[in-house]
Amino acid sequence: MSQHSAAPAPTPTTDSAVATVARRRDWWRDAVIYQVYPRSFADSNGDGMGDLEGIRSRLPYLRDLGVDAVWLSPFYASPQADAGYDVADYRAVDPMFGTLLDADALIRDAHALGLRIIVDLVPNHSSDQHEWFKRALAEGPGSPLRERYHFRPGKGENGELPPNDWESIFGGPAWTRVTEPDGTPGEWYLHLFAPEQPDFNWEHPAVGDEFRSILRFWLDMGVDGFRIDVAHGMVKAAGLPDLGAHDEMRLLGNDVTPFFDQDGVHDIYRQWRLILDEYSGERIFVAEAWTPTVERTANYVRPDELHQAFNFQYLATHWDAAELREVVDRTLDSMRPVGAPATWVLSNHDVTRHATRFANPAGLGTQIREAGDRELGLRRARAATLLMLALPGSAYVYQGEELGLPDVVDLPDEVRQDPAYFRGAGQDGFRDGCRVPIPWTREGSSYGFGDGGSWLPQPEGWGELSVEAQTGVPGSTLELYRSALAVRREQADLGAGDAVEWLTAPEGVLAFRRGDFVCVANTTGAPVTVPVYGRVLITSGEVEETGGEAVVAADTTVWWTTA
Repeated sequence: MSQHSAAPAPTPTTDSAVATVARRRDWWRDAVIYQVYPRSFADSNGDGMGDLEGIRSRLPYLRDLGVDAVWLSPFYASPQADAGYDVADYRAVDPMFGTLLDADALIRDAHALGLRIIVDLVPNHSSDQHEWFKRALAEGPGSPLRERYHFRPGKGENGELPPNDWESIFGGPAWTRVTEPDGTPGEWYLHLFAPEQPDFNWEHPAVGDEFRSILRFWLDMGVDGFRIDVAHGMVKAAGLPDLGAHDEMRLLGNDVTPFFDQDGVHDIYRQWRLILDEYSGERIFVAEAWTPTVERTANYVRPDELHQAFNFQYLATHWDAAELREVVDRTLDSMRPVGAPATWVLSNHDVTRHATRFANPAGLGTQIREAGDRELGLRRARAATLLMLALPGSAYVYQGEELGLPDVVDLPDEVRQDPAYFRGAGQDGFRDGCRVPIPWTREGSSYGFGDGGSWLPQPEGWGELSVEAQTGVPGSTLELYRSALAVRREQADLGAGDAVEWLTAPEGVLAFRRGDFVCVANTTGAPVTVPVYGRVLITSGEVEETGGEAVVAADTTVWWTTA
């Protein structure tokens, strides 16, 4: 009889080994990409806000964690009406994060460590403080600059009604009426998100010209790719027709709408791909595309378009074996015809961390306000991570999930900064809970985040979840991630590919083979007995072997090798 618990010690990774992995061809097909939310990762100057120099100082940590690339959420010049997703200048760094020289140093240091850098691109909308939009307002009706956005006269006797019935994803009308330079009520402009985020009119050639120039600017800076925000947006149906419904959040990702997932976006991406392919080093595009089906998501990653698209259907799937198997099969079946890798993700800056989602009953969605059963949530989150990392394709890790961080669900109302929180409908507005700065040390004013506190308050006890507290501790979530990523690098049958061989398993259990590798995930709340498939590589919980059988604990994933 033998027992296995948690993960073995990680295999040390040398600088040269990491660099070699980073230089391999088609690196993105099985890459593990780590999302950094710059506000909340590391603060170098003690102002309570994370910055580029702070990220740069922590790059060795990410190298040692074992990821292949780092995706940075926006750090561009911005009034920060939506945490940087309202861009005023796409070629400048906001002073709160540093300077262009800091960005250059970060990119260079990352490359020296064998890490790639992916930056956010926000092409659906700009800030209302963008020079184009400010001039469009100042010049009044008939300004050529207004043609680069969606300005329209209102309906009603005096133009007092919005041009159509579209609603903002953040709640309220998707239109705001401007006051013209002469002081009179005037035209309306479209903003699918906050009023401070006017939508570009991608039918205007100047918009396309500008973004092709922006792409080249950052590619020349040395970035390795772009994550495209609202990649399913940009193109609107001709004439901006009424939707005929008033529940945009219900429709988000559930149907093709006049403002999302229009076929015209693919012409834009074909043009962008030509630019990217001019550059050496296998630069990539990643789409944030909320679509009705994974089949429509596959349209974004056809060979002459983008490289990857986030798999939101997988992120939203419950911790349930049957549901997980169904979405895995649909994903692989959809990506295979276009030759694109599947992607897998459990958390990001817009959804409740999966350690908290899985702590609550199924069916509550991806934004949850209750802490739930913390022990249960963490156990399921660890198991879900091993399952995700065992699937063929690329995986995304959101900062702090490697520490098992829960969402901070009890932030006081007065500290919240999510713009959706301050509007009457739309998104729940509780995204701040997953954006609380992460803990690096057991003690300190912000648990090692910086010397001057943090822009969102961290909970008591945050230090016990810190990098310092978990490093070198057998069975800790951080060491589980380090070990899993090390094993993933070492096992030839893990990572890239487009298929799994499902094995017979008890109800509530997923089991599949990939060459000499076998993964078993018990999604039930009770132990299950399965065959011993070989030597245990890593496990998220307890596994007890007796003879040829193994008892896998509740909510536990095990990796075996038959080699």
